[in-house]
Amino acid sequence: MKVSAARTAPAHEEQAARAYLFMLSSSLAFALMGALGHVASERVDWRLVTCARTLLAFLFSAAFALSTGVRLVVFRPAVLWLRSVAGSLSLLCYFYAVTHLPVSTALTLSNTVPVWVTLLAWPFLGQRPAAADWLAVSVGVAGVALVQRPQLDGDTLATALALASAFGTAVAMLGLNRLGAVDARAVVTHYSGVSTAFALGFLLLTGGASVRQDATHGTAGTLALLVGVGGAGTLGQLAMTRAYALGSAARVSVVGLTQIVFALAFDLLLWRRRFDGLTLAGIALVVAPSAWLTLRRPLRRGAQIHTTS
Repeated sequence: MKVSAARTAPAHEEQAARAYLFMLSSSLAFALMGALGHVASERVDWRLVTCARTLLAFLFSAAFALSTGVRLVVFRPAVLWLRSVAGSLSLLCYFYAVTHLPVSTALTLSNTVPVWVTLLAWPFLGQRPAAADWLAVSVGVAGVALVQRPQLDGDTLATALALASAFGTAVAMLGLNRLGAVDARAVVTHYSGVSTAFALGFLLLTGGASVRQDATHGTAGTLALLVGVGGAGTLGQLAMTRAYALGSAARVSVVGLTQIVFALAFDLLLWRRRFDGLTLAGIALVVAPSAWLTLRRPLRRGAQIHTTS
């Protein structure tokens, strides 16, 4: 028994290390997706960037699900639509924010998901926040105020939509919490299809002709950027899904917050942006309670998978 336990411990540690490595890779991929999306939005409308992200993800997820024999679902269960619609709206908000704000600012605000989950778990799941939870939420709100401060004279709509993206993701995660009977690949394919329909529909309803006209003047470099956005997002999703399959959902989620660090690096290297002490303090105040709340109040593994960005 001692030999068996001795062999099991290193194996478990190796699996946990692999999970963290996959999550770090996912964080880098999502931060890269945000940076590429920000660059692409300087050439084409942000709505086209969103369509590139959703369409490629849908094609890949559908092909993977069908090739592995997964039975796809469309109409039932009804909560599947709650998850997909909330996630789709979150995605639209996210791409507006990440193409109008510094990438690190957008990712910081959109990663306030644990704060929203803590608040929404009360009416959705009957889990009333404890006093410590309220304190963590208050600290997170203070952090948001500091991060948002430089935007007071700028694009406040983008700031609001970054927070709305986190809210939508929280609703989607709570929906996932009730989808244990549905294969995860079917859930991802359904969400990808719905988000593609939302992105294309929003593009057409809000001025699709002008966007298509802009797209015809795009270069090979612009097309490469759009493919890069979709590819980075898809790779990030794959790495994230693998991370949750290998490791503790709560701990893996905390590692996922490193995408903010990667985004800061992209802002510094690509745009030479500088952040004052108050902004950096705000980022820390958002990250710290988000990490703590994730460890304190984890959902089941399936609900931890962030599939909205």
